[in-house]
Amino acid sequence: MSQTSFSIEAFLRSRIGLLMLGLLAIGGIFLIVEHLPHVASGLPYVLLLLCPLIHLFMHRGHGVGHRDGHQHSGEDKNGHP
Repeated sequence: MSQTSFSIEAFLRSRIGLLMLGLLAIGGIFLIVEHLPHVASGLPYVLLLLCPLIHLFMHRGHGVGHRDGHQHSGEDKNGHP
């Protein structure tokens, strides 16, 4: 038995590979064209669902404790109001 090596580049340059790439491209275009209105109608809801996630990342570590040594308004040096 002889071992044959399989090369993806050689397959994609063959007739069958080029035909497969062409069919995948045509199918991808039809998929995008047909389903774009469905996806676009859900974008406002996606933005609303992302708001809590964005809020968490924008306030990373907020409220965990202030170790920076800055005095906040209304507090003395010991942290008392």
